[in-house]
Order: sequence, then structure tokens, then C-alpha cells
Amino acid sequence: MRSAIYETFGPPQQVLHSAERDKPVAGPGQALVRMVLSPIHNHDLATIAGNYGFKPSLPAVPGTEAVGVVEALGAGVTHLAVGQRVAGGAAETWAEYYLADAQRLVPVPDSVSDETACQLVSMPLSAKMLLVDLQLQPGDWIVQNAGNGAVGKLVAQFGPQQGINVVSLVRRDAAVAELASLGIGNVVSTESAGWQDRVRAITGGAPIVRAVDSLGGTGADQVVEVAAQGAELVSFGAMTGEPITLTPAQLLFKGLTVRGFWGAKPRLAGEVIGRLLGELVASAAKGELMLPIEAEFQIADVARAVAASGEPGRKGKVAIRGMARC
Repeated sequence: MRSAIYETFGPPQQVLHSAERDKPVAGPGQALVRMVLSPIHNHDLATIAGNYGFKPSLPAVPGTEAVGVVEALGAGVTHLAVGQRVAGGAAETWAEYYLADAQRLVPVPDSVSDETACQLVSMPLSAKMLLVDLQLQPGDWIVQNAGNGAVGKLVAQFGPQQGINVVSLVRRDAAVAELASLGIGNVVSTESAGWQDRVRAITGGAPIVRAVDSLGGTGADQVVEVAAQGAELVSFGAMTGEPITLTPAQLLFKGLTVRGFWGAKPRLAGEVIGRLLGELVASAAKGELMLPIEAEFQIADVARAVAASGEPGRKGKVAIRGMARC
């Protein structure tokens, strides 16, 4: 089979290429899946560069999520069938075939597009897991930065569905109108002075009990600035690539708790994660959740694909195309 591969860690455009490899064989509890579409995520690129939370053994095949068709099932798998279209998290998905833990796969109705189905885990599931992990009560307020990012948009949509109030910070004034056009409110731009007062006007002075930082750098200090006494700061990402900076005054006088959230190792039971993924499939089947793909590339063009993924102004993910869906 054809797959993407890298033998050394480094810039993805330089170290990635395609090669012929043996088709894997499903073991107990596994499914062999014929890959249809697999997105390129930032954590995929960080892993290839050797900068993520773990380093795979080399040579390695990248990719952590896909939609595909079940080709074969290992012993003990009873909830899936050969020929069934499935989605979910996996490993080595930038290949014509990949293996997945069958318990992490869910059947996908025909009403859900390949484009949406291949993206259900990394962003939507992470957003749902984050909201559960924050241990909030209906009526609570949270603040997040990177509000116009993929996960930020989803948190702003999923939170109110659970009675959670979300304030989203963005770094450009124009982004406020952009998000409003998508039906997302309670957005404040930090580009102009006085943004803290606009946050307080939105909350009506209610305490903001959780602050989510996806930027790193000074982003953490900004969300903490409008958070309440005793609030919890959760580091979700580091889009700026810079270390988190917090003033001693914020830590000392606000009594903050600071911790991280990593979607790859959530503090949630497997059945809870399965339920959340089922909710996402149901929402997608109803047309309530649609996730666009900006461009598709064949496995042989993987270097061009990761280059396109890094281009600014994209309206959706870049994805690797596998075999045609039958």
C-alpha cells in the first residue's frame, strides 16, 4: 500500500515523502480501515517536527484521525461490520489502509460528508471534552482566547447548549464581525483599549470562574486579567509557540489554579468520551455540525499538502485523500 512516511524528525515539508509499505493486519480488538480522507492537524505537524508530547519510533507514518471503510476486523470486534463507513481517532492514518482500536471508531451515516466525518475527533471532541473537564455548572462564565480558532468557535457553540456562558477573546477588531456572521456572540477584541470593560459589560459583573488559554505567551495573562478571584487557568494550546507569561500579581493576589488539558490524555472515562463522540455524529447527521475542508491532496503529494496547511487565511483544514469511497 501507499503511505506517507518520515525517517527523521524535522520540518514536515522536508522530511515527509510517500513510499510503498505492507498492508497491516488487524489484531484482536482492531479494525483494518481503508482510508478515505484524513485531515492535517497542527499536532500532526508538531509530531513530525519532533516538538509534540510524544515521539513515535522512526520510521513513522503520520496522521491521527480519518474517515474510512472497514476492510477487516480482528478477533472480538462485534459492533462493527466489514464495509461499514467509520470515523474516529487512530494512528498512521496518512496511508491507504490503517489500523484502529475498534472501540474508538463509530459508524457514520451517509448523511454526514467525508469532510465533516474525518474531523469529528480532534477539534469537536476536544471542545466537548474540555467543557466536561472544566466541571462547570449551568450559568457559570468562562473566558477563552483564540475565539476565532476552530476549537474556540466550537466551545462558543457547545457551551451555551449546556447553559455555560462563554466570552471569546480575539486579537483583531474585524474578527468580532466575522464570528457574529456565524451566529457567535459575546466576542471581544483585545486590539483596542478598554476591552476589559467590554468583557465586564457582557458578563454584567458575574464572576468568570474558568480561563482557557490556547495562545501561550501573553495570552494567558489576558484571560486571567478578567477572570475572578480563585479562578482556574487551563492551558489548552500554544499557538504563538511562546512560553506562558503570568505576572506574579495575578498568581499571588487572585489565588489562581493553573493546569493543562491535553485531548490525547483526557481525565475522562472511556464511556464518557464515547457518548460525546456519539453526540457529535448525531449533530452532524442533522446538519447541525459541518466542518469544511479547504483542499485535498493525494498521498504522493504529502509535502505539498503540509505546505498548503501552513498557508494563512484558510477556511478549513487541508486533508490527505486515500481511496475512493465505495
